[in-house]
Amino acid sequence: MVIKPPTKENIVMFPFMAQGHIIPFLALALRIEKTNKYTITFVNTPSNIKNLRSSLPSNSSIHLLEIPFNSSDHELPPHTENTDSVPYDLVPKLFEASLSFKPHFRNLISKLFQDENEHKRPLCIISSMFFGCCAEIAHEFGLFHAIFVAGGGFGFACYYSLWLNLPHSNSDSDEFELPDFPEASTLHVTQMSDTLRAADGSDSFSVFVKKVFPLWVKADAILVNTVEEFDKTGLNYFRRKIGRPVWPVGPVLFSSGNKARAGKEFGLSQEICKNWLDKKPSCSVLYVSFGSQNTISSSQMMQLAMALEACGKNFIWVVRPPIGFDINSEFKANEWLPEGFEERIRDSGRGLVVHTWAPQVEILSHESLSAFLSHCGWNSVLESLSGGVPMIGWPMAAEQFYNVKLLEEKIGVCVEVARGKNCEIFREEIVAKIELVMNESEKGKEMRKKAWEIKEIINNATKDEENFKGSSMEAMDQFLNAASKLRGEDKGEIHGAPLSVHEEKSCICIN
Repeated sequence: MVIKPPTKENIVMFPFMAQGHIIPFLALALRIEKTNKYTITFVNTPSNIKNLRSSLPSNSSIHLLEIPFNSSDHELPPHTENTDSVPYDLVPKLFEASLSFKPHFRNLISKLFQDENEHKRPLCIISSMFFGCCAEIAHEFGLFHAIFVAGGGFGFACYYSLWLNLPHSNSDSDEFELPDFPEASTLHVTQMSDTLRAADGSDSFSVFVKKVFPLWVKADAILVNTVEEFDKTGLNYFRRKIGRPVWPVGPVLFSSGNKARAGKEFGLSQEICKNWLDKKPSCSVLYVSFGSQNTISSSQMMQLAMALEACGKNFIWVVRPPIGFDINSEFKANEWLPEGFEERIRDSGRGLVVHTWAPQVEILSHESLSAFLSHCGWNSVLESLSGGVPMIGWPMAAEQFYNVKLLEEKIGVCVEVARGKNCEIFREEIVAKIELVMNESEKGKEMRKKAWEIKEIINNATKDEENFKGSSMEAMDQFLNAASKLRGEDKGEIHGAPLSVHEEKSCICIN
């Protein structure tokens, strides 16, 4: 008798078109695939899918599926399908364009149900926080739907509340509180992006947010790329606000060992980087990077360069063209850095100046790393904390300001050096913060101690052993079990056709 292997259920994943979303979605897909119980259909626009092909491990069976998208139809430059390639002033247009996906995504799910290969029929849909409309489509076909928040609980709780309430627009003071999230304590207008500070409810992004954020309540669950033990306040906000299970499944990290980070090429090879770091003493290197979408002004860049030279510390600095220039264009050191800076740093052997990308996960996990000067995007935060590396925060956009607030005020693993892309900053201030964290000051030692404690919390949360399962792995099991339970309840009722309204109502609630 031939014993057939158990059928693997298909999970459809659909992230927003930004590296800060695609990378954690891909990391989550790889984690689910490792259970050997599920297949993954990963949906995105043609250009993003093309870039992703080189990022998958050779042994991965993740199926990449294109959803139709023509940027020119939405007043965007041709082949503009990722926030990385969109001029800053056109980013809202890309968000608005994403609203056009709904009929295409419904058609895609319908075709999966009609496929002769039953393995392609979905068990559930995991979508971006900006694709709440996927819940309606999932329930139409009797599927479980979860939103995956690629950021942290606290940071996105602040971000979510700010955009829905715009409390600063009704405040006479530069300081204010969030009406539905008092646990966040006082915020300041400088802890807001320029777009948010100017929002009045009628602007394009406010209109977009009011269309997509209220749809979260239609989801069956929220998955968050964080850890319960250090991010409970933000998670509880969403549990209270959304009234659905909120499962922290992080950190899900995409190692740059999987070729390049989701289609991005490194400007510094892992081998060269490792050889350089291996020659440095333990806990002696500062890593400086502001992520794929952020950069600083030319004057800020000049002050940062002078600070790195003056502080006397070993460093790796990932540089991008300053504000006002194409962030993906060639870096012109002779225009944007002090005269002879790169040559002096190279000759001294004290630093590496990297154009474009560096193998960040490998850098932050190296024993020579002491601190990370970062924009504090959540992927970078998790990579730093997973390596036990304290941070120097320079938030610039979105929820980064509130990530810094959590890290500095609530957890104690960060100090803020500057705030925003337009602030005035001098080299002496930067040097002081670098020395505070990297020297043997009481503050620096306490931050390092707490960073190592968080590293242990993360390690425990992601353990999956015979006699012990960490909190994040338990949360992942609870999500997958809930999705499977819904499938079990509806088996025999769904044959590729949408459910009736009556049937749909019976399968949405999982409480």
